[in-house]
Amino acid sequence: MLNTRPWYIRSRLKTRHLLLLVALAETGNIHRAAAALSMTQPAASKMLREMEHMLDVPLFERLPRGVRPTEYGQALIRHARLLVESLDQARDEIAHLKDGQAGHVRIGAITSPAVSLLPAAIAEIKQQWPRLTITVEVESSNLLLERLAQERLDLVIGRLSPEHDKLALNFEPLDFEPVNAVARPDHPLLQQPELSLTQVADASWIVPPMGSVLRHRFELMFQHASLRPPTSVVESPALLFITSLLERSDMLAVLPVDVARYYSACGLVAILPLPMPCQMDDYGLITRNDRLLSPATARLLEILRTRAGARTESPLPATPAIAAAPPR
Repeated sequence: MLNTRPWYIRSRLKTRHLLLLVALAETGNIHRAAAALSMTQPAASKMLREMEHMLDVPLFERLPRGVRPTEYGQALIRHARLLVESLDQARDEIAHLKDGQAGHVRIGAITSPAVSLLPAAIAEIKQQWPRLTITVEVESSNLLLERLAQERLDLVIGRLSPEHDKLALNFEPLDFEPVNAVARPDHPLLQQPELSLTQVADASWIVPPMGSVLRHRFELMFQHASLRPPTSVVESPALLFITSLLERSDMLAVLPVDVARYYSACGLVAILPLPMPCQMDDYGLITRNDRLLSPATARLLEILRTRAGARTESPLPATPAIAAAPPR
């Protein structure tokens, strides 16, 4: 009599049994089914009897020229096909994971490479491996490195500071990060062919939060010019807020060059003809040296290196002179 305890079937019914069931259903002949599985006909017949004994039901009718599944056999074949297909899918998924064609890459980036370098790299790898899932977080370097330490990210494009443990991290410099001053596209200052820090020291500025590297260097820039840093400021790192506030005011903002050019091309801001000698340190690729990279992460790193090298060899053209904007 059929033993209905789950472990009984699970422990005794093997993948080879399932493959035989599917082969018998497709060929209708024990000899051909055995040949398809590279086994002898007696071995196939014995395996079929084992299954029928195990389940205590006839699975196939024996005919003069082959076999035909019974009602019980049809039920088991249906489930066997599902299980075999699932195993095939598991094999394919593992192969894709090994090749980097599937899986999940979690990447964090500071704003500049997030709008310049990273989108093209992701578009390239997604074209090669469309099933790859990629999660992108855009934050400050310190926050991203915390998440990297917590294994919530696989890769960071950012900066290392003295407080970071460089022995636990791999850092490959990619590019430096100059900055621009920006305003709304019809700002009165755009009518000037050239500006100096003296002319903007009393302006209202949108600046990074206190304690950030860019904020420190922004203020230091004025001090080196023997000027008091701007006191009328709004602090925010949120680009959506910055562009919205610029649109509604005569305020100025300081942004990395790549970010400024991106929003300028979209018509949201205009770059002021103002030298800004407060360049940021190099940013680069940061990974943990105590973790093996997945094939997908390693491939994305290669693409980022190649694209960063191309940017270095063919730098972006200098910002063109800005014509006077029409009155607001």
